[in-house]
Amino acid sequence: MTLLDIGVFGVGALLYAAFVRGQARGWALMIASVIAIYWLQPALNIRYLDFWLPTFTLILTLICWLLVRDHSEHSLHREDVITLAVVTALVLLLAANRYLAADFRLTPTRPPDTVNVLLLLGLAGALAFAAAQLGGRGRTAAIIALVGIFIVIKTEPLAQSLSAWLRVGTGQDVTLASMADIGWLGFSYVAFRLIHTLRDKQTGILPALSLREYLTYVIFFPAYTAGPIDRAERFTVDWNALPGLTGWDAARITQGGVRIGMGLFKKFVIADSLALVALDATTVTQAQTTGGLWLLLYAYAFRLFFDFSGYSDIAIGLGILFGIKLPENFDRPYLKNNITVFWQSWHMSLTNWVRFYIFSPLSRSLLRRKNRPSNTTIMFICHLTTMIVIGLWHGVAWTFLIWGAWHGLGLFLHKLWSDRTRRWYRGLNERPYLKQAYTVGGVILTFHFVALGWVWFALPDVGLAGSVFLRLFGLG
Repeated sequence: MTLLDIGVFGVGALLYAAFVRGQARGWALMIASVIAIYWLQPALNIRYLDFWLPTFTLILTLICWLLVRDHSEHSLHREDVITLAVVTALVLLLAANRYLAADFRLTPTRPPDTVNVLLLLGLAGALAFAAAQLGGRGRTAAIIALVGIFIVIKTEPLAQSLSAWLRVGTGQDVTLASMADIGWLGFSYVAFRLIHTLRDKQTGILPALSLREYLTYVIFFPAYTAGPIDRAERFTVDWNALPGLTGWDAARITQGGVRIGMGLFKKFVIADSLALVALDATTVTQAQTTGGLWLLLYAYAFRLFFDFSGYSDIAIGLGILFGIKLPENFDRPYLKNNITVFWQSWHMSLTNWVRFYIFSPLSRSLLRRKNRPSNTTIMFICHLTTMIVIGLWHGVAWTFLIWGAWHGLGLFLHKLWSDRTRRWYRGLNERPYLKQAYTVGGVILTFHFVALGWVWFALPDVGLAGSVFLRLFGLG
């Protein structure tokens, strides 16, 4: 989100608090979220793609809602039909932006012809209702499809091939195809929310959700671009409380405003200043000494924290203004004294998601095997797999895989250490000065372990990252 986006959303929140009442609040959030995903989507080089991608987000969300709704009810509720009609009308109105001057459009570029949009929506609706008849098989297929889309758009050769194919369809130069052409804003977070609801439906713990509630949960615009990743059952609590929300609540508005102010300072003052000297493929070539490289790495580590936690603060603050309390995402992670607690404090909504849907199911599966591996082997496999998934979620590339493996190995080694030193550590309660020294040492060690991992995260090439890693120790 840019400063303009944040300003528009902030003013919208104040108008919402002042004038929107009762059941209209849920409708207002849904309508605002639908418009926002088109507004926030960056312009793309492939003709009309920056309109189609938000539209595909809505279609995927409809399909997943049909797969998780209560199938004992064969017909849609009146509210769901109205929601479907409102969303369709909104998409057509946004498509009609093609007839407006560029300065007045709510879409990044000129949308496609309205008739083509209407035809796609009709086809998508028919496919969605057909897919809904598949039941449990449909939910499994939807999860596989979401993962497949994710792999394609996050893997450079596949994304480039998709770009070339789309350019053929639009009559554009195929030689200019690149991964940047497939910039599907927010898809990573949307996919996590959709998979969460599909899996919870499979296990029978997903609460009943109307289409309006489900759609707003998936594309809630403050958290659309960078999280946090909310859970449906938590979201519904705030959603159901919206009609009774005090409109002009000074405490809530102050709390949300302060949180947004903190986020703006973190992101646009601290993080953007550190970005000028942070480690990247350009600045690393300018560092002549080992000490200079460490300074670049420290700048990158803090820039990443203030940038991401700043965005989280802004999203949480906007959510508070609209009556939705998004989950916390950071809790002073660089002050934690071991890697396990670090990951319980860094991007907490993502950590909780992978623990619930990857680590726990994988560990249960290995424990139930007839030829069950040892507990140490299970621990190693689960930590490594979970962190590699987190790494590849940022991009399917060797550098992100190595970064994930680095943290997976760190979590595994810390687990071994803590299991074997638990009694000794409890004994430190009787020696407070030694315990304090141990804690401080743990903070320093953990921070530097994390910082060294950022080398693989910051640099796009394995060879360059490996060279920098060695140079930080005076080698190479």
